[in-house]
Amino acid sequence: MKRIGIFLDKDGTLLQDVPYNVAPERIRMTPRAEYALALLAQTDADLFIISNQPGVALGYFPMSALANVHAEMNRLFAQNGARLSGFYFCPHHPDGVIGEYALHCNCRKPAPGLILQAATENDIDLSHSWMIGDILHDIEAGRRAGCGTILIDNGNETEWQLSPTRRPDYIASDLEDAVKHIVRRGTGALI
Repeated sequence: MKRIGIFLDKDGTLLQDVPYNVAPERIRMTPRAEYALALLAQTDADLFIISNQPGVALGYFPMSALANVHAEMNRLFAQNGARLSGFYFCPHHPDGVIGEYALHCNCRKPAPGLILQAATENDIDLSHSWMIGDILHDIEAGRRAGCGTILIDNGNETEWQLSPTRRPDYIASDLEDAVKHIVRRGTGALI
């Protein structure tokens, strides 16, 4: 039996958005995110981070620096009783300065590549899974992958270019509200 996945955008959704930050001591969760993780810990869902990390392609930090970010997120999840099943990130950017990462790809959101990769590697049923993000690129990635989608309306989306693939299933005030919506909906594996 396939599992259910909850795919979380990192910057602006789970963590406060500090552009190109890879310093663990500057990583802070968004308001009420700890309550969301504690609630998610009570479910059977697998939890994944899905993140664009163009700082690698732009030469702001090496890809190896993301290992410390991954470790800090593992610590934050564990601190709130949850377990991070995977950290999937896109190091690419078409305007990058690091040759091997300066390209168009199918993993940079709004493309669904990272979600599809996580689902394949972890036997996730996307039709019962969710993508939560703070901009419409997150929503488009989730919808193109076949997930339910939740937009956290915290002011980070400024362009509001809506289309059928960018229309969220639910708009939440914060991550805790988003998780409560998923739990209320019930998907079989949730509490």
